[in-house]
Amino acid sequence: MFGFITGVFAQVNDTILIKNVHVIPMDKEIVLSNQYVIIAEGKIISIEPYKQEMDHASHQVIDGTGKYLMPGFSEMHYHWRNKQGGIDRDFKLLIANGVTTVRNMAEYDWQDHISIRDSIEKGEKLGPNYYTTGPYLNSNNLKKVEDAVKVVKHHKVKGYDYLKLADDLPKDVYLKVLEEAQKLGVEVIGHAQRELPLEYSLRMKSIEHVEEFVYVFKDGQRSDALFLEQAIGQIKTSGSTIVPTLVVFDRIIKSIDDEQFKTLGQNESAQYMLTGDFGYWNSYENPYRKDLKGKVINGEDALPLLEGYFKWMKTFTKLLADANVPLMTGSDTFGFVVPGFSLHEEFQFLQDCGLSSFDILKATTVTPARYLSTLETEGTVSVGKNANLVLLNKNPLEDIKNTKTIEGVMLKGQWYGRNALNRLLNEVKSININSKTNKL
Repeated sequence: MFGFITGVFAQVNDTILIKNVHVIPMDKEIVLSNQYVIIAEGKIISIEPYKQEMDHASHQVIDGTGKYLMPGFSEMHYHWRNKQGGIDRDFKLLIANGVTTVRNMAEYDWQDHISIRDSIEKGEKLGPNYYTTGPYLNSNNLKKVEDAVKVVKHHKVKGYDYLKLADDLPKDVYLKVLEEAQKLGVEVIGHAQRELPLEYSLRMKSIEHVEEFVYVFKDGQRSDALFLEQAIGQIKTSGSTIVPTLVVFDRIIKSIDDEQFKTLGQNESAQYMLTGDFGYWNSYENPYRKDLKGKVINGEDALPLLEGYFKWMKTFTKLLADANVPLMTGSDTFGFVVPGFSLHEEFQFLQDCGLSSFDILKATTVTPARYLSTLETEGTVSVGKNANLVLLNKNPLEDIKNTKTIEGVMLKGQWYGRNALNRLLNEVKSININSKTNKL
């Protein structure tokens, strides 16, 4: 495999040839068999049928025989939760799992995601294409109309990509946020406004967590087929994008179920948690377990109640997909939801909902590119697109689990073969061994 030196950024203006590879372009559900893909200066410059006698003076030649090339994956609901080890640790996990685009969903008071984003763009830091919201906002930050004006202006001046709302706001404050954001060209995303009619939440560019609809809809409405059909039609008409984040809800349930709780620490991804963090989440200090186990909510024990919610969430996700509501993949990285690995688990949950492999892959490639206004250069394997790609040993269209069979990742035209990706993972392990938890 090709060499990789941590911290040293190789030039990306040398031509790279991926030969005899099956291409999954993602502009439609098709596999282009046995192709040459030629990359120069970080862009795809040619895709053409494989000819054994073809002679190309490439600096690097990658044998794609029997392998599948597709756009890199998008983690559209990411959080950097632990100061220990730095964000570089998370980036290594993400890249090793084929993630080439990330949308960070909060800036906590000890973080500076604008600096992180800019360092990546300048080539000073190894990281995926990076987008970020501003500070994690709730009703404590936005109590008055005057607060809305101030907060939106701060986002504009600072240069955040999005403003995220994570709480119910007073109606007048919420409407002022939207009004000021429109004036200044700041896009608003976040949790639903649970105390207001659905239409208010759909004024945001995207709604995070399909769980939000459990609370926006009343108990009887969630089982009313006609109501759901009309609500989904309303969502589709609005153009709002939904990010289900099912895997994190699964972790909540497993944390409060005694038998399932024992299995969390045995997940393959758990070895990539910070040592102290693993100890915390694998103990009775686990906040989900501590706060929810045995708790009665609305007259029902928390565990069967949440299990019922989760079943409904998966059904509703399938209804959204069937109606062609735009969905994106995100996993809300926290605790046992380990960056990079968790996105593949999210793929699996979406498959369990009944989504086709192509629809899941679309939710992690084409739809995020359209959402981020980068479809001109991202989201598909096509001539003129940026070379942000993943090479798989098995066809993910046949089984979504095959997204985990990663042979290599190309990020901004730089190739990381399997050995290089393994080194990234081993570097994370070495950081974890000597770490102490820094809970947020």
